[in-house]
This record gives sequence, C-alpha cells and structure tokens, in this order.
Amino acid sequence: MASKRDPRAPFIPDRDLDKRPVLECKGLGIDFGGLTAVDDFNISIAPTEICGLIGPNGAGKTTIFNLLTKVYQPTRGSMYLEGKDTKNMNTIQANKAGLARTFQNIRLFKEMTVAENVLVGLHNEMDYRLGGAVLRLPGYWRAERIARERALELLSIFDMQDMAEHKAGSLPYGSQRRLEIVRALATNPAVLLLDEPAAGMNPAETEDLMLNIKKIQETFQIAVFLIEHDMHLVMGICEAVGVLNYGKMIAKGTPAEIQRDPKVIEAYLGTGGGEARA
Repeated sequence: MASKRDPRAPFIPDRDLDKRPVLECKGLGIDFGGLTAVDDFNISIAPTEICGLIGPNGAGKTTIFNLLTKVYQPTRGSMYLEGKDTKNMNTIQANKAGLARTFQNIRLFKEMTVAENVLVGLHNEMDYRLGGAVLRLPGYWRAERIARERALELLSIFDMQDMAEHKAGSLPYGSQRRLEIVRALATNPAVLLLDEPAAGMNPAETEDLMLNIKKIQETFQIAVFLIEHDMHLVMGICEAVGVLNYGKMIAKGTPAEIQRDPKVIEAYLGTGGGEARA
C-alpha cells in the first residue's frame, strides 16, 4: 500500500522508504541517425517494487529495455544500478551487475533440456576453473551438483521441476514463457525485466503469471520491471505504472492515478474524455 504522496514524486513502496533506488535513469535518450527513439527518460525504481511500463505500439518500450541491458548504448543521459553508474558496461557486465531480462519473442535453447537452460543462467554462480572442468576434477562435479540442485529449486517456483529433462522446445507455449523467466532468475538479478511476459497466454495462464510475479518479488526481494499490453495484468499486479509515448515518459503513478490521467487517456484513446480501462 502506497503512502500519501506528491503524485509528481517517484513512487516508493512503504517497505522501501529507507532504501536507495535499485535502478535510476536520468535524462536517458537514444537517437538512430536523425530519429529520436527515446528522449529524456527518467525513472526511479525501489528495491522491491513491481513497476509496469505501458504505452502504444511503437512508443519505445522495448528500446528502453535494450538501453537498460546495454544492447544499445544511450546517446545521452545516465543509468545507475544499485548506485553504480553503468556507463561503461556491456550486456554481460550489466547482467552480472544485477539486470536480467526476458524477451517479446522467446529465446530458449530449444534443443537443450529445461534444466540445461536454467544451468546456462546459473553461469554467474558456477565456481570452478577451466582446468578443473577439462579434467573433471572433484571441484567441477561438486559445482555441477550444486548448480543442478539450484536449477531444480528455481524450476519448482513454477512447478516445473518434473519437466527438467524435457526438451525446452517441446514445452507448451506458456511453459516456455515461464522457463525463460526462471532462466533470467538464475542469474541472480536485482532487477528482473519482463518484456510482455503474458503475450500469447490464455486468461488462466495470465492469472498464474500474476501470482508467480508476486511470489518472485516476495521470495527473492527484488524489483520487477515489466512491459505489458494486458492491462488486467498491469493494473492487477503493478504497484506503479509508467507510461511512454513517442519515446517520452508522460506519466508515472499508481494504477488508479494512471487510469485517471488525462495525458494517458489522450495517448491511448486520442480523446480528453472518459477513463482509461484496465
């Protein structure tokens, strides 16, 4: 439950009031040639906040995620992760620093097993040297055993442990979506970025996803930042919602505030009347 606050100020859940933001963007922007894709993007996300980013198609939402994860380097502005400037980081360094993501289009290793996909995500935690792996020394097998136990533990969050030896590509669509989230969690993130996690899911799967996002936030005590077009999910699970339009953030507030905001209604409906619908 949010405290009474100035709606222009960053949203901070009560439980995070005494903590610094886990993710901050200040004046972030990127140009592609003469085209400005994102401009003056500012956001502050608390350490255990569930935050949504919405906006019309083409607003720049996925470009924001690509900037955060260093797929793109910003033309201007700055980004701080747990207080550390990410300016000189590449994608791998950003992941090791605490940013993990899923994608609009599922990117699993489909010929590998479910467990093997999660083990790929656990590479940050694997503790053995190359020589030990080549020679199959005891330290290698110990690290492998610990990693596999951890992979099964993570899969159990989504009740997927019994699928561990199935090929990832053989799973139903919804299960592949869940597996991609588990693999991202395996990198031990401080911020989990979910790019349209409910895409292609039926209503029952979406309800399960909402419960699991909340379970992830509570179990791992991390922030979740998601892009989603399903307004039922966004308004039902997010504590704060940011709205992007033409590459600019036009509003951020609680779901109730966003649904009443005239700028948001204008962006979605092209009219100053009515109310945005969840």
